[in-house]
Amino acid sequence: MSDTLEKAAAALSDKLSGGNFDASAKFAIAELGSIVLDANGARVSDDDADVTMSSDADTFEQILSGDLNPTGAFMSGKLTIDGDMGVAMKLASALA
Repeated sequence: MSDTLEKAAAALSDKLSGGNFDASAKFAIAELGSIVLDANGARVSDDDADVTMSSDADTFEQILSGDLNPTGAFMSGKLTIDGDMGVAMKLASALA
């Protein structure tokens, strides 16, 4: 299991704490693995989710650090979304 994924999951859990994200979402990061986010926080997992967002590691790190807006990443083709777009938008709001 990637140390990078563990650190990212912990950071995402911190961002989600106290929020009201009641769906499930998965970040699939090329060549690293996947992180699932839900009402319980974030964890390294490949479980099914309401929406899956896929990117390369560099794009994911930029989104996580706040250097890249998820909507901008999607519009430029750096982030692909498969599943419920409403859940993806809800997650973006919860992480802001």
